[in-house]
Parts: sequence; structure tokens; C-alpha cells
Amino acid sequence: MQEKPSETQIIKQYGHVAVLMGGKAAEREISLKSGRAVCQALISKGVDAKAVDVKSLKDLQALSGKYDRVFVALHGRWGEDGVVQAILQDIGLPFTGSEMAACALGMDKLRCKWLWMGAGLPTPKFQWITPNHPIDYDNFDIPFPVMVKPSHEGSSIGISKANDIAQLKQSVIDAQKYDSEVLIEQWISGEEYTCGILDGMPLPMIKLQTSHDFYDYEAKYQSNDTQYLCPCGLNEETEKSIQAIALKAFNTVGLKDWGRVDFMIDEQGQAWLIEINTIPGMTDHSLVPMAAQQHGIEFSDLVLRILKTTL
Repeated sequence: MQEKPSETQIIKQYGHVAVLMGGKAAEREISLKSGRAVCQALISKGVDAKAVDVKSLKDLQALSGKYDRVFVALHGRWGEDGVVQAILQDIGLPFTGSEMAACALGMDKLRCKWLWMGAGLPTPKFQWITPNHPIDYDNFDIPFPVMVKPSHEGSSIGISKANDIAQLKQSVIDAQKYDSEVLIEQWISGEEYTCGILDGMPLPMIKLQTSHDFYDYEAKYQSNDTQYLCPCGLNEETEKSIQAIALKAFNTVGLKDWGRVDFMIDEQGQAWLIEINTIPGMTDHSLVPMAAQQHGIEFSDLVLRILKTTL
């Protein structure tokens, strides 16, 4: 009977690892933080890893022949929407996270919601705006307030709350600075939660508490009064049922290895899927590492476990 390889033997199999970070999206600074943290964790585990700031096709092509595999710590467009994944697949480098098609769907809030609806999963009522599908403000029928979002941004960039038609018009203009496609979504009164997924397993849920109207960019990365509750305070049965919804949402989009599902629970206890993150943040404010730690997985072990999916 063949012996199971030791951790040291597995680490040798990784070879030279590139941790891709930076990118050219609005989330570049967050990605740099994630990439540095991931790289330091891998090095602490004995992995031959190097942080690589990539901004172009040329940077990605230069990886071929120099590295054996890639840990993708890019956020936002280009790095998280399937473009980088398609290039890595083309040059034959194994990489962490989901493949091109699933990443593209996960980054596209509008089509992700259509997919969830088709699978019978709960997501708030919405309208959308594209260059070929303008909004009819005179017949707008979603009750105020509403959330207005660029369809292809992350980290709550370009998102705002609108309380009336005048604010809605301005919010749409603001969102269109980031994306030609804009999502207008029913406001859910309740509590915000997130559920990390690791290798097919839902992690403990986290409840987000902020003094802001919603969990916006400032609350995520700059505020000192945002609270992250893990355990989240739900009873075991309720948490398991919502984790099952999160896992189904994750699998419906075709994601694999790891990610994060964000949702609201309204005042009646109904869970509503909001969005999915194909490459969640790995900074000191990040949620997947927090949930993993609650499950007994330290940050360096989490990073190593994600990298192991490339073997």
C-alpha cells in the first residue's frame, strides 16, 4: 500500500508559485494587500512563492516557463471576471479558483441573478439598464429605497442607495461611470451575512454590522466601527439551511475550490442572495479567513489548502 505523501513532499510538488496581485481594476490596492498576505503565508509554509504585480497580457505571458502554478489574488475586472483565467488556461499554468466561464458569470451581477432565478433561488426583485435597454423612470415599479450597482464591479465600488426618483437618476449616472450595465435592486430591510465556501464546504457564516446604510467600500476597508460576528448568532438549524442555499448558489454558477456568497436576511427570516465573490479578499479585514479561523483553519493553512487545489 502506497504511503500518503507528507506535507513536505506536497509542498515540493508546488514548485515555483506566482501570486498574482494588483491588476488594473478599481480594486487594485485591495488586491495588492491580498497578494502580499497570501505570498507571506505561502513562504511561511515553505512554498517557493513570489508576489507578481500583473497589469497586462504581456505580464501574464511572461509567467510561462518561469512558474509552475499560480495563486490568483486579483480582484475586480480583468483579474476576477475570467479574462486572466482564460489566458492562464491557454498557456497551461494551473491556477487557484474557478475557471473562465464561472468567473465571468460570478462577476456579472445581472446574469448571475438571472441564473439564480432559473434555479429557483431567492434574490431581490430588480431592473437593469444597458445601452440597448434604457430605464423608463415614469413606469419604475420597485418600491423605494433601492440599491443601484454597476453590474461588473466588486468591493461595493459605485454602489449607492436611492430613496426617490431624483436620487435614483443621480445614482444611475454615478454607477454608469464604472459600467454601461447597471442593476437596480429592491432594498432588503434586515441583516447582512456572508458565507465562505472552501473546497465544497460552507464555512461558518459571518454577520456584518455597520453604522453605514449598507456594507459599502468605506465600511469594508476603512471604517473602524464595522463589526464581524462569527459565530453569527443564528441557531444551528437556520445557519445550516442558509449555508445550503449559499452552496447551491455557488454550484449553480459553476464555481469551484473557494469563494464567498453574500446575502441579506429580512425581518421575516427570509434569506435573499445578493452576489457572489469568485476571488474574495485576503486582507486583515477579509471575511473568508475570519470564517476559516472560526472553523479552526489558520490563515497560512487556508492559503495552503487553496493552493493544494491546483495539484
